[in-house]
Amino acid sequence: MMLSSARCMQNLLALVEKVAPTNTSVLIQGETGTGKELLAQRLHAQSNRMGHPWVSVNCGALQENLLESELFGHEKGAFTGAYAQKIGLCESAHQGTLFLDEIGEMPLSLQVKLLRFLQEKEICRIGSFIPQKVDVRVISATHRHLDQEVQAGRFREDLFYRLNTITLEVPALRERAEDIPQLLDFFLKKATPNPRPIPPSLLKILENYHFPGNIRELQNLAQRLSLLSEDEEIETVLRLIPNRPKNTEAGNSLRLEAIEKEHILKVLTYHRGNKTKAAESLGITIKTLYNKLHRYGMMGRLEHGPQAEYPELG
Repeated sequence: MMLSSARCMQNLLALVEKVAPTNTSVLIQGETGTGKELLAQRLHAQSNRMGHPWVSVNCGALQENLLESELFGHEKGAFTGAYAQKIGLCESAHQGTLFLDEIGEMPLSLQVKLLRFLQEKEICRIGSFIPQKVDVRVISATHRHLDQEVQAGRFREDLFYRLNTITLEVPALRERAEDIPQLLDFFLKKATPNPRPIPPSLLKILENYHFPGNIRELQNLAQRLSLLSEDEEIETVLRLIPNRPKNTEAGNSLRLEAIEKEHILKVLTYHRGNKTKAAESLGITIKTLYNKLHRYGMMGRLEHGPQAEYPELG
């Protein structure tokens, strides 16, 4: 599921639609948690290989010898522990799409074998000299800048150019902050059947947060928010957001309270001091509204009538 009203994402998805029907190799670059695999799945789903296998492997999750066996397979007895023939992922993806996640983590020695596979469109299982023709489309992804990895000698230049016929750059969530409300709503609905409306004051603080973990961090935050009570949402949101310097938390809490107080004031002004209607508009109970009014010292002035608290109503 890819939701976006941000121009940068709309342009990216439009490019995906153009590239998807081709057999061109695609390199997807972006920070961790930006949804690179979802974009790769979209490329597969919109291609003429849609009805064929989608095979994914994380190149950074396996040791070199295990990764080689996973990709190319092996024959029985090829090495200690090879008790039976194994069909590799490249063969398994025949006529479909092979997604190489975190390609930047692949060891140099294995990069040579991957390059040969991409050039020759064939593989040899470990322990065999008989080539197997394989027809796959390769989509790779990385959180690293591979051009910099090439300059540093950690990634083969010839493999880099073979993989990046088309490069898709996935923007970080902080670059598409306007998507946070709909993404948060989507994740909350996945986490709980009937989620409460998110207070605008909470959305505002989230839209100004830099989200180093990107969409994955927002999804985790939504799952935790779904477990909180109404009164806990605003008060604990800063503690739920990790990677925020502790020495700024008090100041952020004060700014968040000021934002919430200002929003409550505007809603009460709109409803001419009617707290029941204001609570409904805010998406909270009347009890929660009273608690907030007491905490912000607004109840005393309200008792003298709405005009006393909100002169603009007179």
